[in-house]
Amino acid sequence: MKRREFLTLAGGAVALAPLVAQAQQRAMPKIGFLGIEFHSVVVAEVRRGLSESGYSEGQNLAIEYRWAEGRMDRLPALAADLVRTRVAVIIADASPAAAAAKAATATVPIVFNTGADPVAAGFVESLNRPGGNLTGATILLAEIVPKHFELLREMLPAAKTVAFLYNPSNRTIAGPITKGAQEAAGSLGFKIDTLQASTEREIDNAYARLDQMHPDGLVIGPDVYFTARSKRLAALSLQHSVPAIYHERSFAEAGGLMSYGVNVGDAYRLLGVYAARILKGEKPADLPVQRATKVELVVNLKTAKILGVTVPLPLSGRADEIIE
Repeated sequence: MKRREFLTLAGGAVALAPLVAQAQQRAMPKIGFLGIEFHSVVVAEVRRGLSESGYSEGQNLAIEYRWAEGRMDRLPALAADLVRTRVAVIIADASPAAAAAKAATATVPIVFNTGADPVAAGFVESLNRPGGNLTGATILLAEIVPKHFELLREMLPAAKTVAFLYNPSNRTIAGPITKGAQEAAGSLGFKIDTLQASTEREIDNAYARLDQMHPDGLVIGPDVYFTARSKRLAALSLQHSVPAIYHERSFAEAGGLMSYGVNVGDAYRLLGVYAARILKGEKPADLPVQRATKVELVVNLKTAKILGVTVPLPLSGRADEIIE
C-alpha cells in the first residue's frame, strides 16, 4: 500500500471514529430513574435487578437519574425532562414519582414502587393485568404502622404517650398511615402526639419538640424521604433519648432501637428486572404488579442498654436479627 493511500485510509478511520461512537451510544438503550431522594441501597438494588437480566450501566445500558431532593413539587418537571430525553423506560421510586411520571406520558413504560394501593391510586387497572403503561411492585407501608405501635407496647409495657412522626408532603400515604397510627394508639391505650416533617429543618424542629413533650416512645411513619435519612433519624433518636421504631432495617443498624418492615431491596431489585423485561420487548400492561410482603424485625440491644430499656425475651426471640 502506498503511503498516500495509507494516510487517506487512516484519516478516514479517524474521521469515522466519532460517528461510530455516536452510533453505538444511540444503539445503547436508555432508561430514566425518577426519585424523590437519592438512596444508595435503592440504586444498587435496581442495578442488581438489571444486571441479573443482562444489563450493566455504562456497558450496554445508560441510566438518566433525576432526583427531587425531597421536594415533591419538582417531580413533574423532572418527569417531563426524562420524557424529552426519549428514555425507553422510567423507573419511579415511590408513589409521588409514579404519579408525576404517569402525568408526563401515556406511552413511555413506567415501572413503579409504591406503598399505596396502585389500583386506588389510578396507576393500574388491576394487579394481575395493569392494562396501561405502568406496572411495578408494592410494599407494605400503611399496613405495618399498627404493628409498630404493638411492638412499642411490648417493648415499653408501662408507656403512656407515643409520638408519631410523618411526612405530610407525601399525600398518597400520609392519610392512611396517620389514620392507622391514631387507631392503633387508641386501641393500645396510648396518648398520641403527632409531628410533621418534610425538610431537614422540620426534622430538627420535630426532635426539639420531643424534648418538650417527653413521650415514652416514637413511631416514625414510613416514607422514602425518611428512608434516605434513616441513619440521621437513628442518631437523633438516640441523642434525644427516645426509644424509636421505623420500618427500614438501616435505622436499627445505625442505632435506632427497632425496625420492622419489608426488605425494600427485594422490591427495588424487581424494578430492575421489570425494566429489563420491557427493554427486551414485553409490555407493562402484561406484567402483573408484584407485592413484597416478607417482613423482618431487627432489635438493637446496644441501643436498648443505652436507653435503659429491657427487651422482653419473647420479643428478642422473635427478632430476625439482634444487634449487640
